[in-house]
Amino acid sequence: MELLWWAVRNNYTEECMELRYRIQSDRKVAVCSVHPSEQATLQCLGCVKAKIPVAKSYHCSPKCFSDAWQHHRVLHDHAASSVNENGNEEEEIFGRFNSTGSGVVNATLTGSASSASLTNGSTSLYPAAVTQRSGGETWFEVGRSKTYTPSADDIGHVLKFECVVVDMETKLPVGHPNTILTSRVIPAPSPIPRRLIPVSGTDMMGQLDSDGRISSSGTFTVLSYNILSDTYASSELYSYCPSWALSWPYRRQNLLREIVGYRADIVCLQEVQNDHFEEFFAPELDKHGYQALYKRKTNEVYGGNIHTIDGCATFFRRDRFSHVKKYEVEFNKAAQSLTEVAVQTTQKKAALNRLVKDNVALIVVLEAKFSNQGADNPGKRQLLCVANTHVNVPPELKDVKIWQVHTLLKGLEKIAASADIPMLVCGDFNSVPGSAPHLLLAMGKVDPLHPELLVDPLAILRPHSKLTHQLPLVSAYSPFARGVGLGLEHQRRKMDITTNEPLFTNCTRDFIGTLDYIFYTADSLTVEALLELLDEDSLRKDTALPSPEWSSDHIALLAEFRFQTRPRR
Repeated sequence: MELLWWAVRNNYTEECMELRYRIQSDRKVAVCSVHPSEQATLQCLGCVKAKIPVAKSYHCSPKCFSDAWQHHRVLHDHAASSVNENGNEEEEIFGRFNSTGSGVVNATLTGSASSASLTNGSTSLYPAAVTQRSGGETWFEVGRSKTYTPSADDIGHVLKFECVVVDMETKLPVGHPNTILTSRVIPAPSPIPRRLIPVSGTDMMGQLDSDGRISSSGTFTVLSYNILSDTYASSELYSYCPSWALSWPYRRQNLLREIVGYRADIVCLQEVQNDHFEEFFAPELDKHGYQALYKRKTNEVYGGNIHTIDGCATFFRRDRFSHVKKYEVEFNKAAQSLTEVAVQTTQKKAALNRLVKDNVALIVVLEAKFSNQGADNPGKRQLLCVANTHVNVPPELKDVKIWQVHTLLKGLEKIAASADIPMLVCGDFNSVPGSAPHLLLAMGKVDPLHPELLVDPLAILRPHSKLTHQLPLVSAYSPFARGVGLGLEHQRRKMDITTNEPLFTNCTRDFIGTLDYIFYTADSLTVEALLELLDEDSLRKDTALPSPEWSSDHIALLAEFRFQTRPRR
């Protein structure tokens, strides 16, 4: 493929042909898993034996390996627990280990191509024709296009981009080519696979369907994930993340691979930019069988490009659900209604300035296409209401945060009253466990003496003096806190047993804690399985999120649910 650049000069037309080459020297170079810019000199063959991705086994020096051992051994422990505790029967939801052989720990790399321990997991395949030679190096042409995506064969090699002006009539080069050389290609970072852990007390893990998803009859999976909008992903805020790993072209592919890898039936994403939804996520997930719905934030406060404002996106598999109805919640409109009827005239402007934050919620009613064993009436339509929101409010505005959550819950109560429908409430609430918004969601009420309710300078909460709701909501990850048995004890150590919530869902240099939740109505849904949580030791040493492995500062939450027979009212 050739990219044509047209110009008129000296009465002839020119064409710019872009060429890309790969250098093939006398040896193939592996790179350090801790310091990707350094050449590897040592390989941990314990990783190879444990079938851990081979790229994670390389280190640039004995000191590098020794310094990283505390965190590196987590890879070994994770692989061992997968085999010993579960007999390799647990489903790996995101990624799979590659088998590369076995050997002894701490084999030293010589750097020569003949070294049996120095392998990148695959045999390089090069074109038969040599394009260029320079000294002891050989260059092979690998593409003729505006962009080029490195393959596994490129790992350890330098790539050369060459732009050549060619006369359209004679097809001969005109002038000298412009050339750019890259650094050596490093392996794409791959995170440790996260498994789906059963919590229902049954031994059934479900069956793999035709496209490799794990599924049980009558169950469905829901994913909630704040993917970190590119607008917020600044190098100043996330200076610990390499610039290439923070760039949107890299992060979007890594996020897509992760999201698709979970194979969830319903996907709730937050911080999805308007242009990224239209140009990337909607068309890419459509290829995987998802229908997309989106609600961007309002722009009364936001002063940037309207196309880059973020919002909430909900996707569902067309073969599992059909779309029935959509509700869009704009908290700015709710703020205007509140101030008109419940705020003193002299304070209306101040109250609006405090309440208006452009946040939204997307509520979708879906109908299940699969059979629901145990339902009241097998022939009855099985509906499901899914709320997706991002409560992005400055920490000091505690009254605004609790007001937005209460407003959303009151709207969901009206839907539940009219349809008697199972509900899921997903999102990033920017509220830690034990905070007033979290207690309202999880307990259905907030103690009037809760310290956060004292922050109400404009009496915004006074009309809602009784902060309650009637939805029987339960946090989906709470079974991990009280679970005992195979595979659950390890997850319990990642939970705060005082709040029944994960120790963290957001992990940066400045903050680590839980902000994201999946709540469900416990009278109509039961939790069958949960995506295992990350722990701090599983993150890369001396860093936080986002990282080359995980492309958001939040972690994804995923739960498998089953519809249950509702008690008669």
